[in-house]
Amino acid sequence: MRETQSRRRRRHRRTWTALVTAVVVGAGSLLAAQPATAADDPWVAEVPNPFPDLYRFTVPNAAIQPATGITGTVVAVEGNFAPGKTWTTLNMGSSGGNWTSTIGPLDPGLYYYQYTARPAWNQDAVAFRNPASPQQVTSKPAWNTLFVPGPGAEWLADVPSGGELQEITYESTVADADRSALVWTPPSYDEDREEPYPVLYLLPDQGRSYREWTELGRLKQILDNLAVEGDIEPMVVVMGDGDSTDARVEVLDNIVPAAEDGFNVSDDPADRAIAGIGRGASQALTLLLTDTGEFSQVGSFSGRLVSSVSATKAAQINDATDLIRIYAGNVTDPAYGSTVSLVDKFAAAGVEFQSDGSDPETGGTWDTWQKSLHDFAQRLFQADGDAGPSEGHLPFTPHSLPAPGTTPTPWVDENGVVTFETGAEFADANNVTVWGNFGPSGSWPRTPMVKQPDGRWRLTIPLEGGSYYYKFVVEGSDRKDASNPTSVTSEPNWSTFFVPGDTLRGRYTGDVPEGERGAVSIMSYTSTANSQERSAYVWTPPGYDPERQDAYPVFYLQHGGGQTWTDWIEVGRAAQILDNHYRNGDIVPMVVVMANGNGVNFPNEIRTRIVPAAEASYNVSDDPEDRALAGLSMGSGAALSTLWAAPGEFAYISGFSAFGSVPGNADVEAINAGTTLLRIYTGDVQDFTYQNTLSLIASMENRGVEHEFAPVIPGPHSWDVWQKALIDLLPRLFTADTSAGIPLEAVIPEGENGVLAVSVADFGELVSFSSPENVGDRLRMTTMLPEVTITDSRTAQQAGVGGWSVSGHADAFTSAGQTLTADHLGWTPQLLTPRPGLSAGAPVETILDGGPGLEAPADLGSATAEGRFGTATFGADLELEVPVGTQPGTYSGLLMVSLFPID
Repeated sequence: MRETQSRRRRRHRRTWTALVTAVVVGAGSLLAAQPATAADDPWVAEVPNPFPDLYRFTVPNAAIQPATGITGTVVAVEGNFAPGKTWTTLNMGSSGGNWTSTIGPLDPGLYYYQYTARPAWNQDAVAFRNPASPQQVTSKPAWNTLFVPGPGAEWLADVPSGGELQEITYESTVADADRSALVWTPPSYDEDREEPYPVLYLLPDQGRSYREWTELGRLKQILDNLAVEGDIEPMVVVMGDGDSTDARVEVLDNIVPAAEDGFNVSDDPADRAIAGIGRGASQALTLLLTDTGEFSQVGSFSGRLVSSVSATKAAQINDATDLIRIYAGNVTDPAYGSTVSLVDKFAAAGVEFQSDGSDPETGGTWDTWQKSLHDFAQRLFQADGDAGPSEGHLPFTPHSLPAPGTTPTPWVDENGVVTFETGAEFADANNVTVWGNFGPSGSWPRTPMVKQPDGRWRLTIPLEGGSYYYKFVVEGSDRKDASNPTSVTSEPNWSTFFVPGDTLRGRYTGDVPEGERGAVSIMSYTSTANSQERSAYVWTPPGYDPERQDAYPVFYLQHGGGQTWTDWIEVGRAAQILDNHYRNGDIVPMVVVMANGNGVNFPNEIRTRIVPAAEASYNVSDDPEDRALAGLSMGSGAALSTLWAAPGEFAYISGFSAFGSVPGNADVEAINAGTTLLRIYTGDVQDFTYQNTLSLIASMENRGVEHEFAPVIPGPHSWDVWQKALIDLLPRLFTADTSAGIPLEAVIPEGENGVLAVSVADFGELVSFSSPENVGDRLRMTTMLPEVTITDSRTAQQAGVGGWSVSGHADAFTSAGQTLTADHLGWTPQLLTPRPGLSAGAPVETILDGGPGLEAPADLGSATAEGRFGTATFGADLELEVPVGTQPGTYSGLLMVSLFPID
């Protein structure tokens, strides 16, 4: 049983002032330095876009010199916009007297940023903010904040009728001066309540103001949300100033008495908790040792403990303390190593503690500490709960980077943390950054590297699964990573790498096992461009048979402007995308030809040179029904111009970031008659061809050209967008017709020789989902997939030793400009006609349950040679899950079912 500890009390002059006492409907009572919306900085505006949360920063050129004292020739916005909320730089472009930059869509949450200007690349940057905006971060006068609301950040949003923030002023005997602290009191706080409130004391890190708990930590919003949901014990929270040469005296003799005099809080140590960040965490841990029992509950956020802990002291701590919980970010957190040491020290001494584990998403940032506070507050002054780490958090295990000079770079660890390193040749540089597709939706920020003592520069950053390309930028000059052996023919300074991970690009752009890959070979041909000898990459599927009786269908895939025939392999990783689709049984065995489209009349080039060369060199069909043609950007123009000039020669046509219009002399009837699929893709408004794509769609609609306009892919004119387009397109090629997909509709109310063929049961005009069921953090809607029947009457000679597979995937759901990605849709397949050799596919969970959803093809069912013959019928339970707070509307999408023979 914990004994009540005697406490030293010294009486000092103390005053307290309520900063805000009125409660405004729609926002809690907030401190003046409240995190901003875009409107708080007139230089920031949300950009209209198919996807929300795209922001444009616009700095008037005339404002730079008064703000910085220099004439900036290099202007940027810097902020925590990179993966893991890493600080990064967005260079701004000059246009019409302004400097502008656009980024997004941004994930919901809090962002902080500043503007900078340099006289030249090799000189230091001067930070500034919009003088018309309020100072929002006490310790960082140039910073602004931007809160992006939305799913996943509800716990950080303002709460009507929340608690109050107040300020107390007290005399510090350590500083020999008056000091201040912030105090949060819960909703319905009663200063006359008979039972005093328990109290949590929070300490800041070195170099940070105690006000950052509210300015960057959003403490008020976090606690307000927990309080109104009933998830915390009503308590008072005191944010003290830990900038002291004697934290013990400052806390116990100054801050604690001031709080107890000014508020109805308990003086019982059992009702006291303390936590801090960095140095503040070390101060809290030190008090745990020096004044054991003064605080019954202790939290360490990215902290360290220098002192040793004896077994005797551990026993005292265990007897006097109810809770010790340790938090830190991932290995990019500067305190990660010291946190590992802390965990080991406590374990060795026998201290009873809880580990929240390493947060894999973020490092030593306020994003990590927001989550730490959210977890810690719920555990205070409560009955014992789950003592384990937060979901998805990793054990605190030692981590070290390779020795300097280790090659190749970058290094990618098992958790997707990537480290870049230069040589010492840039030791004298003023600034070195990594430019790469690490920004939101594949955009290209420049993330600062840190100079090491040996003159090398390093950057460590967490990245999600997918393929990446990058270069070093040394004082504005592009440089290749000489330690990375990869190369990109069209971009000599680029290097590439891959990070495993369960994202769409992570699942499709990684290498499959060596024995399951297709082959990539080089085909030579004579071009119409001055009879040059040119080359093309050709992918053939695993088990490709040059003597197969049925020639393979063939897909011609073109690069964009400024690129060449190697780009789809070197950057686009088309071979890996094809390998993964083939391994999953999602695509028909096909041959893919990636030729050089530069400097030629492409319709003439492909029909007279590329196609004849492919048909002469590979076992590919000459039937137009077995030909597909697609390209990105300039390559989309090549594909479409071929369609307009020679309708019917390629049954499948697609353009990524497409542009153009239907020529006046185009034979629309022939185009429609000869085209099985014409599908167009684009990025969002950041894609500079976006408006051109919309014009193309309007042209085709006006002329009556039958086509599909795929859901907009978030991102700029970039490989991330084009890879996702290719991933989506491939399963649609050379497949059985499923009547252009099964229309799906979900309404979110306001507040909530023989043949192998597939047929779908009659479902009327569309399949509607049930009314939403609110299940806490999401709305769930369900329906049934119409029955899908497979008929296989092929002879043994036709089918060989194979069977078939039927899969499905969905387009995004859209409603009045709003988009729900297809990973919100999951299913549970069912075999309705069981027999040996038939099986239903595995259930697919939605993204809200950690699954991939039906954004990528998933198995509905399959048959082996034993079960293939005859008819087989499948169904599925469909489940659509969307976050609570999703924009109301009627959302419509398509579910495609595709049938593939298996060799």
